[in-house]
Amino acid sequence: MSSVPARTGRQRQRYEDNLRLVSGCIPYRWRKDNTDLMGETEIMEVLMISSPKRDDLVFPKGGWEDDETVTEAACREALEEAGVKGILREIPLGIWEFRSKSSQDLCSIEGGCRGYMFALEVTEELEHWPEQKNRSRQWLNIKEAFRLSRYDWMCNALEAFLRVMEEERKLDDEKQEQNTELEQPSIMVADVSECQTMSPNCYKRSSTMHMPPSVNLLSRATQEIAIHFGY
Repeated sequence: MSSVPARTGRQRQRYEDNLRLVSGCIPYRWRKDNTDLMGETEIMEVLMISSPKRDDLVFPKGGWEDDETVTEAACREALEEAGVKGILREIPLGIWEFRSKSSQDLCSIEGGCRGYMFALEVTEELEHWPEQKNRSRQWLNIKEAFRLSRYDWMCNALEAFLRVMEEERKLDDEKQEQNTELEQPSIMVADVSECQTMSPNCYKRSSTMHMPPSVNLLSRATQEIAIHFGY
């Protein structure tokens, strides 16, 4: 069983402009796929978790408390709610304001939240985690994640996530091309030793993350994004 209990209560909760400050992440991984006729490819999957007492899936998120940074809060919530650790991209995907959908879990007196979302590359998936009894987790491809996101802010966060991943793939491709021209071996920025240790739950880094060079996330996701955003 997990030896780290989930935090409870609102004693250390941060507020700003009468909004409860929330931090969370979109956990992701690359899975090998052998069904492609052109050979083995890698498919990106994101992790979503069930909501207690509600029939929907969400990304791990929760209150940002006054004894931690916003990135530490995101890593803690990923561990408590989804039972995953990994490498956190320290630049947020964005900041979204939304209202709580549950009268039993109001974000503030008015029910408003201001949420900071990050990308988390999962490196460890725990067998037991603090909120395991109340939450199940499910790995989904991008199309499924868009379809199952009930709230507009979640779809917006997913779109921002895809943009960031595509930008970093292009940067990685450019670096590989430069290394090839110089006849030097490519350096993949995927080693945890190159990252700055932040907490036992995750690492953070501001450098680019390794992306499979043949993957174009935005072109693959165009159809599902258009469905949700009407263009």
